[in-house]
Amino acid sequence: MKNYLYSLRFLFSIHIAGLLLLSLFRLILFFRGTANLGDESGEYLLQSEAFLRGLWFDNVVACYILLLPLAVASISAWFGYYGARLYRGLTIFMGIMYGITFAISASDIPYFEYFFKHLNASIFNWMGYGETTLKMMFGEPAYRWPIFFFVVAVAIFSVFLRRMRKLTVASFEKNRFRSWKSVGGIVVLTALTLWACMFGIRGRMGYNPIRVSAAYYCNNTFLNQLGINPTFNLLRSTLESTKKENKSLRLMNEQEAIENVREFLAIEESFPDISPIARTINADTSFVRKNVVLVLMESMSGKFMERYGDKRGLTPFLDSLAGQATCFDRFYSAGTHTNHGLYATLYGYPAMMKKNLMKGAVIPFYTGLPRILQENGYRTLFFMTHESQYDNMNGFLRSNGYDEIYAQENYPSEKVVNSFGVQDDFLYEYAIPVLTERSASVQPFFATLLSISNHPPYIIPPYFKPHSKETEEQIVEYADWSLRKFMDEASRQPWYENTIFVFLADHGKLVGSPKSDMPLTYHHIPLIIYEPGQSPCKSEVLGGQIDVGPTILGMLGISYINNMFGIDLFRQNRSCILFTSDDAVGCMDRDYFYIYRPGDEQEWLFKVQDGEEGSAVTNDTIRNKLRNYAFSVLQTAQSIIDNEETGKYKGYVPK
Repeated sequence: MKNYLYSLRFLFSIHIAGLLLLSLFRLILFFRGTANLGDESGEYLLQSEAFLRGLWFDNVVACYILLLPLAVASISAWFGYYGARLYRGLTIFMGIMYGITFAISASDIPYFEYFFKHLNASIFNWMGYGETTLKMMFGEPAYRWPIFFFVVAVAIFSVFLRRMRKLTVASFEKNRFRSWKSVGGIVVLTALTLWACMFGIRGRMGYNPIRVSAAYYCNNTFLNQLGINPTFNLLRSTLESTKKENKSLRLMNEQEAIENVREFLAIEESFPDISPIARTINADTSFVRKNVVLVLMESMSGKFMERYGDKRGLTPFLDSLAGQATCFDRFYSAGTHTNHGLYATLYGYPAMMKKNLMKGAVIPFYTGLPRILQENGYRTLFFMTHESQYDNMNGFLRSNGYDEIYAQENYPSEKVVNSFGVQDDFLYEYAIPVLTERSASVQPFFATLLSISNHPPYIIPPYFKPHSKETEEQIVEYADWSLRKFMDEASRQPWYENTIFVFLADHGKLVGSPKSDMPLTYHHIPLIIYEPGQSPCKSEVLGGQIDVGPTILGMLGISYINNMFGIDLFRQNRSCILFTSDDAVGCMDRDYFYIYRPGDEQEWLFKVQDGEEGSAVTNDTIRNKLRNYAFSVLQTAQSIIDNEETGKYKGYVPK
């Protein structure tokens, strides 16, 4: 047992030494990037949190390195083997692995300074230019310092490894008697240490393992990224790049697609230094400093509402509100997943098939609705029911215009009912006092609330009494009841009269029998915009989630550069709307619905009757028009994303 403890001392001493040196690389990056601190330059406690989060990520990488040596040393200990050759092999293995990790950390310093992002899978594009890359690394004086730091770190670590190995081997007692009690203790300790190592690799106890999002904790982009371990980031982005769903779309000629989209959006003058679709929007009214509350309702298909034909009385509040507000009756979700709905609604880009564009290890920057409102003096808040790391939301949203994020970590543990966190009524109840507190400032607020209850596993709280018998119907009733409760409480707040309320679903749901390979009930969703005291209005304008941002900005009278695919539904009309569903592309005009499956190149065309799929038809002219629209929008979006043109300008990084 004593020898095994010496073995553990050897391994964990190396582990700690590795963490210290990785922290040293982070400290070097910090001092070389102090110009990026901005208003946080004197906030030492805030800065220190970046290092603590960095240690967290470093430990994940270090535990990956530790796992194999720990398993080998432990199994050898079961048989009483502590040979010098074994520990020489373990030393060499850990030396090589940490050497690679230090090399990545050193290389990351100049890379980050140049690109303002950590090493990622894009570096493998340089493999074909090996000679040029080496000349750049060794020819640029600024890159020589990181090489020097790497050499010093490897030298220090090598000396430490050698001394620890000699000390450990010398400490082992030869031919020591081993009792069954001792062997049992080794087995128990092995289980505990391996469990601790596996937990370190996972990074956290929550529903999701650690993601890049965990490094994000404040509104300073540099400090948020400082905590990310470069090796972790490189491995994550490389794994993501190999997934089939993350491959770039190739549907048509890129330049032809861009020209088509510019025509669809009636773009005559644009900003090519930003993107091919960036255009100026000049408000035709004065700036109205109203608060905005945007509620994204989980899976709230329009087919649940009496307004669209349902007779079960599931959504009495939404139906009542739609009759008092501006209701867009021909409105569609961008995709069939929450991340698609968030991405399209907040940032004005279409869902790109299976891709989750919020989840990458390298977080892109967008000038969508939150950022534009933030730049016009708004305080931006996001409330979700679940863990903030889910779908990388914390990192993505903080990087793209949100000042405050409220998630499961902020709520009492007894309010968490399942893996998706708290229920809708508690989320709304929690948000009200936060918004009331923010309203005391002269600064208007933009709050986004993302509900969850209408998502399995369904939990009906005991204090809610539905009239339906089926659980899937009861949960819709509960979601509607929670919205009524929220609006009743909001109406008693001082900020209510000066607030625009926007209600829409993140996506729909299959209601009834499917009528096509891409059921429209998954995409037809309500868009209800309510201002206290307004006259009701029914709109038959064709629209989608990508139009929400421009429409709200138009209501507020804000002039801006629109780098989104959406339009202001109060001032413009669209001929078609595009949406996707993992492996299928859908496109509609007022009379027809086109479906295309890229995987097997199948396509269908349906007549639209009462907002639903009607009979299948053959009309090459209509089919080609809708296909050209869908392909053009998706290909242009892919081009802009690939060329990093989604921000205020190419290479834009918010400070």
